[in-house]
Amino acid sequence: FRVGLAYDVRPSAIASWNRNRQENPVGHVADITRLRLDHMDQSFGSKVAPGGVIGGPPCQSFSRANRSRVDADPRSFLVRRFFTIALEIHKHRTPLKFVLMENVPELDSAQHGELLQKEVRRIESFGFKVWKFVLDAADFSVPQFRKRLFVLGIPRKNQASSLWCEPERELVRRTVRQAIGDLPGPTYFSRGLSPSAFPLHPNHWCMNPKSRKFYDGTLKAGDTSRRSFKTLAWDQPSVTASYGNREVHVHPRGRRRLSVLEAMRIQGFPDEYVLEGNLSAQISQVSEAVPPPLAKAIAMSLASALNFSRRRDNSSGGNRRR
Repeated sequence: FRVGLAYDVRPSAIASWNRNRQENPVGHVADITRLRLDHMDQSFGSKVAPGGVIGGPPCQSFSRANRSRVDADPRSFLVRRFFTIALEIHKHRTPLKFVLMENVPELDSAQHGELLQKEVRRIESFGFKVWKFVLDAADFSVPQFRKRLFVLGIPRKNQASSLWCEPERELVRRTVRQAIGDLPGPTYFSRGLSPSAFPLHPNHWCMNPKSRKFYDGTLKAGDTSRRSFKTLAWDQPSVTASYGNREVHVHPRGRRRLSVLEAMRIQGFPDEYVLEGNLSAQISQVSEAVPPPLAKAIAMSLASALNFSRRRDNSSGGNRRR
């Protein structure tokens, strides 16, 4: 898949997107509540007519980690807005081959299940066959237990709707040791630091540990009972990376929190990937990301169904445009 446009409301996320895709720097800062087709045309340089739409509306409204969830959280409206944009493209520009959304599993029960079900019915009314499925990143070579909900729609008239199936799980799970066991210690944050001067990687930094728990032996590898001090075990996948409010998981040695680079590895990012922004912005980006190996597994399963459908259509002598 080649991405034609990418949007996020956070400048640092877009800076990271474009830095790591210098051959195709199509990321733009925008609030999707205000995004219209003509805005997308301006970003694209001509009328935008993609083959698919992929997105992950903010999930904090529904996440189990959010202990003050309310149905009226304005972020919950972004789920509907995401599907509205996709359906506007489908209706007014070009028939889409797929729509794919990612979120936390709790979305499926939000507002007694009606929030998402209403969107599923709306997509189905436009002729899409819709799947809801939950995948755990640990089953796809990611050293982290991270369950995520996916909603996929493929037009029923597209043969791919009868061919698509969930990606195949891996039998062996990767551990924290395999992910970060080879890394030397990180650089500790201080004002005026230049990440470009870090000896190993521009994201291998973390906050200087201040709590006495880092020094008095309180933190034991594998003890995840403390919300703000979940300490990872060496020989298991990490617990879900859901960082915020200084809650970055603790390194198995118990002496500090993970560096950004270590958190990136636990999300499955390759070392050549570099995140932009300050330390807090980098932590937010890695925490909110879909692990790349999981994203790839879904993309490959979808590409396989779409490509097989096209080959079968061509072999039957069909001349329909795809």
